[in-house]
Amino acid sequence: MKTPPAHALRFISWLALLLCVGLPRALAEPIPVRYQQGTVHGFLQLRSQEGRILASGDSVQVSHGDEVTTRTLFNFKDGSVDDETTVFSQRGALRLISDRHLQKGPSFPHPMDVLIDARKRQVTIRSTGKDGREEVRTDHLDLPPDLANGIIPLVIENIGSGVTSTTVPLLVASPKPRLVKLVISPHGEQPFAVVGSSHKALHYEIKVELGGIEGLVAPLVGKAPPDIDMWITGGQAPTFVREQGPIYPEGPMMTIELASPVWPDAPKPNL
Repeated sequence: MKTPPAHALRFISWLALLLCVGLPRALAEPIPVRYQQGTVHGFLQLRSQEGRILASGDSVQVSHGDEVTTRTLFNFKDGSVDDETTVFSQRGALRLISDRHLQKGPSFPHPMDVLIDARKRQVTIRSTGKDGREEVRTDHLDLPPDLANGIIPLVIENIGSGVTSTTVPLLVASPKPRLVKLVISPHGEQPFAVVGSSHKALHYEIKVELGGIEGLVAPLVGKAPPDIDMWITGGQAPTFVREQGPIYPEGPMMTIELASPVWPDAPKPNL
């Protein structure tokens, strides 16, 4: 079974890039592509902090030359849906073309439908007002070339070895579109096993920097965003393995992992 697209991430989808050992670049530029993406179909599972399976995920990625389209869909047991389709270019560097992220259902206290058109530098947000009517807001923004919505794991997979910290911008839509920063730092290796075979995953910590007055006040009032943790395998074909963090602002901590098929006639494992 193939693994899901590297950017099958559902945590808060958050200007300088660090391409040399710990040295920041003066201007924001997209992350250079070290590993080309291809056609992939894989499966994911979403668990609560207590370990309960809340949703099953289906992730499909198709490449046409240098342009890649991926869709990751989570269907929740309570009928909720988390659906994200991302289009990006991998011609020399990772560059977002568009990202549409839809969250709706009982699992999401604030349903959203956000479309980012990076080429037009346009952001459209569909939401439900207090009166129950749909509200549509369109903004034109100066979007940076290294915008990371929908491709955060890909960014991590393409970070060069020896880089101590990497910062990329992410557009958030609440209450209005604005940019925050993700500071990505490596935190060593962690062992895991697949059907009894031992492997090691590279652990990365992602800190969210709000910036401005809000960034200064948030920690004082207990509103600072929690850290997000991600694990990938290294080597010749880096692959997303696991993620822990909220899937919407101020949401509970959850875990996304690769899922394995279960056959009805398979023998029960010896425990």
